[in-house]
This record gives sequence, C-alpha cells and structure tokens, in this order.
Amino acid sequence: MDKFTLQTDFTPKGDQPKAIEELTEGALKGFDHQVLLGVTGSGKTFTIANVVANLNRPTLVVVHNKTLTAQLYGEFRELFPENAVEFFVSFYDYYQPEAYLPQTDTYIEKDSMINDDIDRMRHSATRAVLERRDTIVVASVSCIYGIGSPEDYMAMHLIVEEGMSTERDAIIRRLVEMLYERSETEFKRGNIRVRGDIVEVYPSFSQYRGIRIEFFGDEIDAIYEFDTLTGERIKRLTKVTLYPNSHWITPGERLEPALKSIEEELEERIEYFLKHGKNIEAQRIEQRTRFDLELLREFGYCHGIENYSRHLSGRAPGEPPYTLIDYFPDDYLLVVDESHVTIPQIGGMYAGDRSRKQTLVEHGFRLPSALDNRPLTFQEFEQRVHQAIYVSATPGPYELEKSGGRVVEQIIRPTGLIDPRMTVRPVAGQVEDLLGEIKKRVEKGERVLVTTLTKKMAEDLTDYYTELGVRARYLHSDIDTLERVKILRDLRMGKFDVLIGVNLLREG
Repeated sequence: MDKFTLQTDFTPKGDQPKAIEELTEGALKGFDHQVLLGVTGSGKTFTIANVVANLNRPTLVVVHNKTLTAQLYGEFRELFPENAVEFFVSFYDYYQPEAYLPQTDTYIEKDSMINDDIDRMRHSATRAVLERRDTIVVASVSCIYGIGSPEDYMAMHLIVEEGMSTERDAIIRRLVEMLYERSETEFKRGNIRVRGDIVEVYPSFSQYRGIRIEFFGDEIDAIYEFDTLTGERIKRLTKVTLYPNSHWITPGERLEPALKSIEEELEERIEYFLKHGKNIEAQRIEQRTRFDLELLREFGYCHGIENYSRHLSGRAPGEPPYTLIDYFPDDYLLVVDESHVTIPQIGGMYAGDRSRKQTLVEHGFRLPSALDNRPLTFQEFEQRVHQAIYVSATPGPYELEKSGGRVVEQIIRPTGLIDPRMTVRPVAGQVEDLLGEIKKRVEKGERVLVTTLTKKMAEDLTDYYTELGVRARYLHSDIDTLERVKILRDLRMGKFDVLIGVNLLREG
C-alpha cells in the first residue's frame, strides 16, 4: 500500500476545514514554507493528518521532546492504522558523552545504556521510509544527528526468496557481515540461530517476529514468519528483505580503503603532536586508534565507531553527516511541531557538540575527523527541507519570515470551547489550597495537572499528597522515555488523578 488512509469518526470542524484546504493548496502550489497558527486544543494534529492524507507524501514530523513525540506517534497511529507510522528518538536511556576536562586532567569515557525497544523502532522507521511512501515518522530533534549512510545501509541488505539457489552457509556469512550475531542459546533481536537446514533470523526491526528460512540442499525451500516466543509459524512468505543490524555499517569492499584513510590521518596527527612537543598526546592517540583499527579489521565494528564515520562513509572533511532526513525521498513533507521551541533547539545542537569534541581532539583522545560525527548545522538542515509546515500557537520570527506571511490560522476550536479563565492566588498556603482544588476535581471524576519549578519539588509534592491519600504521580526528564508514555496512559485511564511535573507539561 502506498496511499494514506485516514480512519476516524471525526469530521473537520471549526477552523479546521479552511486550514486543511489552505495548507494542502499551498503545498500543491509549491510554497516551501507555511505556518499553521493554531490555539491550544484546536486540533492541529488532526488538521495535519488530513493534509498528509491529501498530499500523500512521506512525512517527517519533528518534535522537541520525547514525551510529546510519543504522544503524537500514538495519535497518528490511531488516525492511520493501515499505514506505516514510525517512532524515532534517541535510543539512550542514559547517556554520558565522552569528554575531557583539561583543568583537572580528567577523561570521562562515554557511558550509555541503549533502550532495545527504541533501537528496534529506529530500525523499523528507516525500513519503512526505504520501502514505502505511505510513511509518517514522528521524531525528536535527534533526527539531525548522524546515523550512517542510507546507500551503505541499502547496499548491505539481503533479499531472500522462495526457490532461490544459494548455500545455507552463504546466507549465514552474509548475515554476519550485516552484523547479526550467531547464537544457539539466546535468541534475541539481531541474532541468528542455525538448526540443521533451518536458519532463523531475528530482524533488527522486528518485535516478537522472526524469519525462518528452510533449505533443501542448496535451494530455499520455504520462508516463514514465526513467533519468537512460542516458535509457532504465523504465515508463509515468498520473499523477505532483511536489513543490517546497525545503521553504522560499511560494505566490505570499502572497509580496507577506509582503514587506510584512518591510518594516514593517524600518522599525520602523531607527527603534529610530536612536532609541538606533545608526546603524551601522540602516544595516547596512537594507542587508542590502533586498538580501534584492530577491532574494525577483525569484526567490522568497534566501540565509538561513529567517530570514524567520515572515513567509513567516504565523505570529505567538513561534509555533513548522513541523517534520518537522507533516508527520505526528495519530495517528503516536513512538519515542525511546536516550532517556536523546536527550531531554536535544532539551531543550538551543533555548537554544543563541537566544543566538547574539539577538546578531545586537541588532547589526543580523538582524531580530527571525529569532529565530522556531529549533528547538522542549522544551514545544512535548511538545505534538506523540501516543503515545511510549522505548527505552533505562538510561531517565532524565523517561521514567520520563511513563510513570507503564509500563515494559516486555526483559532476556533472544533469543540467550541474558549480559553480557561486564569486566576492568580497568594503564595501563602498554596499547597493546602491546591489540595482543596484537587479534591473538588477528583469528586467530579476529573484529572489535575500540576507544574512545579524543579524536579525535586515535583517529587516532594507527589510524596506529600500521596501520604494524604491523593493518587498522584510525578513526571520529568529523569524517567525513561517509554515509562513516561505509560504514566500518561495511566492518567488517561484513571489509574491516578494528579500528575505533577516541570517542563514536560508545558507543550502539547
């Protein structure tokens, strides 16, 4: 299927029909930048969904935080159940970037914890973009960070067809080249398992679904999708496409030239340090880089492989990295949600990343080419925009300027509701006053959102109200991405009444 099918019982109301028509018409007329100025609660997501269905183009929705990304992902999935709606955020549950503090001579090694579910969803997203046009990817700003070349990713994929003539061992070798690991005991995502004439693959993009390839001699006799928990067959397939187990992958024929290029840069760097009397830095960069080179030669992978991405992808010095945007076709539609926050966030990513890496390079922890493992600059991001719709209740000067006054307003809500009345109360006794208001709302079966100034304050207030018998939970950035989604779902389901948080409650 390559056509978006919007499935909903709702029909556009209020200002929505006019906004949908104007945005669709603007895109078809070739306007590169448009603004949807919609008040909170006016159904901007529903409007965008209708525009996407009308234009029928692959769409990237960029959002400024993970919680809102998950919320929009859920909404688009409900609206487009038959299409590919994907989720793309940073896959780190915890991330301490590599850094060096010259003042105290302290090296901080990169430390991270990858969330396997989110990594799977990232693979699912790139697969959908490469295979079908009816795809919406809802992504955080991490989509402007490098993830490896789409050409290399596609070059290393494997198509398996029923009746195909090939040796079992050739398929296994190819899967190992694609960074799948052979395991006869544990079978998890990214593993292959061999049992006689049967090869089982747990694809990088799959959840609880494996691929079983059955051989008869040197011919593929049958291909099945099966349940990885029970082992039961789900359906027979005539053809399946398997993608690499990592976005950072280099075809074998280009690995040797890349390693040679890294060695040449290493020699230049050693010479530079020795010339400037920096013997420790020279020894450090040689030891670290040669260790990585050995791992790359032996396994095609090493810890921190992204720092060699310029060499491995064959890019020139200073050339932009490949990002999720490069996986999209040229005519894709970009939607920037809460653009007044998201646009400045995109603009600020490059500078912070470069200053940290510059220190690592100067002190011999990384080669200068590591500076090219970076997010896009704002100018590079702009160059990759085909057509954009900026969505906000308060669009910033950038969006207004780029759109040239092409602003579509959505002021009247479909529900007809007006903005709530704001009241300011004294600080004295605010906690008890809030408790009284909470009790009134709970009696009516309603929910309460409370914003605080700090994370600690949110936690303490939650503990205090919980002791008083209030069903309260807190929500802030220290909570894992998927756990945040669960908390918001529990609030909607009525499992608790009061949600206390900081900035996460501000937008969307």
